[in-house]
Amino acid sequence: MTAFVYLRHDNYALTLAGVAVVIVVARLAGALFKRIGQPPVIGEVIAGIALGPSLLGGWSQGLFPLETRPMLKILASLGLAVFMFLVGLELDLSHLGEGRSRRASTGVALAGTAVPFALGVLLAMALHPTHKVGDFVPFALFIGAAMSTTAFPVLARILQERKLYDTPLGVLTMASAAGDDVLTWATLAVVVAIVASTGAWTLPYILLLCLLFGLFMVLVVRPALARYGDRRLGSTELALVVAGLLACAFATSAIGVHEIFGSFLLGAVFPRGPLGDEVRDRLKSVATVLLPVFFVTTGLNVDIGGIGTTGLWQLGLILLVACAGKFLGAGLGARSQGLAMRESVALGVLMNTRGLTELVVLNIGRDLGVLDGDLFTLLVVMAVVTTVATSPLLDVVKPDPWLGEKRIRGIAEG
Repeated sequence: MTAFVYLRHDNYALTLAGVAVVIVVARLAGALFKRIGQPPVIGEVIAGIALGPSLLGGWSQGLFPLETRPMLKILASLGLAVFMFLVGLELDLSHLGEGRSRRASTGVALAGTAVPFALGVLLAMALHPTHKVGDFVPFALFIGAAMSTTAFPVLARILQERKLYDTPLGVLTMASAAGDDVLTWATLAVVVAIVASTGAWTLPYILLLCLLFGLFMVLVVRPALARYGDRRLGSTELALVVAGLLACAFATSAIGVHEIFGSFLLGAVFPRGPLGDEVRDRLKSVATVLLPVFFVTTGLNVDIGGIGTTGLWQLGLILLVACAGKFLGAGLGARSQGLAMRESVALGVLMNTRGLTELVVLNIGRDLGVLDGDLFTLLVVMAVVTTVATSPLLDVVKPDPWLGEKRIRGIAEG
């Protein structure tokens, strides 16, 4: 009994116990979703939501007391920094190709980002009167950025599992998603800078520092790291990589934008090759352990039971805008580049995959005070629904990735 009472009042011990529960539940949920043909990460996300008040109610606070949540937040931030580094590392801009291929994928990416962004701004006009959390301009820009997000890593997994990754349609999809990712993160960085600015000169100052940091990473860090691309990974090298991604995360946070941008940019400029492959393999294990903590910190702020009648129609509108933006933007962009109708629709369906990337974006909005609790919940549900719907919708569309092979391959390969 004495040990039990001590455990109840030891926040560190409770944090360890909570993390153990999160990891086990997340892995079980991930395995279950994989068996039913869904990305395992979505099972882990839903597990994180389920461990919050949406399913457990008051039991959630007993499992994760308020005193332990700052420690969970730290672990979640570490996992998120590692994940964003891996996102940057997997962002291979060679997917964009050259010549006609680059023009085609860029066109699809621009349409697949601009149309959802514009519809998101219109959506913000309907949502802002109910969710007045600040000025309309940053709110509208953030909703636009949230609507234009595509989950590049989850999309790659879906294409691989459905054996579409190396097909002409898959190559064009990955190229378009790569361009979409670059545009989305750049747009989001600007939005965060706008929200974080506190005076007339603050915004230009933040944007200038972001530009200088980006140039430093591309012109100085990238060439310096390139010399070690063929080097084997040892414990010292791994420690330096982790220290580097955390330092870059701190740098962008100090500048005035979120820490994820620093770790993402380091991953984007990190050399591909044996060193990059080994770093990715080693850090994936770290992300596997820590990311479920991020999911549960997200889930603790989600209360689906509290949506109410007003929330239901807003959720329907959000889902309509989210799906229409990607279907129309990416689909029409692909159609304008010569793809057949069925394959254009399939590309729009694939680009509608939001997954974990959307949760990262939404947590930034909540941390900045752009989203209130109710709207955060609605947008998290949207992220889960649009990702879960990808595989079933592909089964309905039934694209032939080799249909009109010459036309698709001509676009994909230039």
